[in-house]
Amino acid sequence: MADPTPVIDDLRAESEELDRLVAELSPEQWVLATPAPGWTIAHQIAHLAWTDHSSVLAVTDRGAFHREVEKALAAPGDFVDNGAEEGAGKPPEQLLADWRAGREALEAALRSAPEGARFPWYGPPMSTASMATARLMETWAHGMDVADALGVKRTPTDRIRHIVRLGVRTRDFAFGVHGLPVPFEEFRVELTSPSGELWVYGPEDADDRVTGPALDFCLLVTQRAHRADLALEAVGPDAARWLDIAQAFAGPPGAGRPRKGEGA
Repeated sequence: MADPTPVIDDLRAESEELDRLVAELSPEQWVLATPAPGWTIAHQIAHLAWTDHSSVLAVTDRGAFHREVEKALAAPGDFVDNGAEEGAGKPPEQLLADWRAGREALEAALRSAPEGARFPWYGPPMSTASMATARLMETWAHGMDVADALGVKRTPTDRIRHIVRLGVRTRDFAFGVHGLPVPFEEFRVELTSPSGELWVYGPEDADDRVTGPALDFCLLVTQRAHRADLALEAVGPDAARWLDIAQAFAGPPGAGRPRKGEGA
């Protein structure tokens, strides 16, 4: 069974990097528009705080979490946006304090979770490592939105290895959520990490293959960039289709981002 400590450590580091990006923002910067339609920087941080809170409930109070699921089922199209809107309406200092407190509570809960534990979620149940990976993926992706709004270029780190692994593991989910038949054979995925290491998944002799920068793969599976703007190569029709529909997050198919130059 995989030790969740490394991904929890990386989740903490990823959160701290984003915290440094927003800690000193002016009130005017908090309301800057991000690439997510209708969401400001405040909405992005509020969403992370809201999801961290839900994650804490999933780990520590299943009854309370199931009540949150019931709320989501009652308003499936608005639940996430409503949570972000509520948090974005708080003063920035309160929003920051809430996000920080939620992060600390979640980290403590994950580190103290029993070995082999599984927690309920809005999709399939999650292990400790999977929960931490999902939170890291969201923190990184929403952090990219914040950086884009501020015009800041973030330096990628090898922490994205967790997102790469999640993106590879959710291949079948991406096909299924689009109503497409799931490929029977595994794909070969070969990606170059930010540090220059080659990360590989799947059999070496696979007919369908995906190659390119790990950063671009993460941007693709979190739908932070259009496939046409990324240096990813696909060999085989199933691999090519996957790059059009890939998503590492739960829920219905995302709308994705427009190709550069096409506008919103």
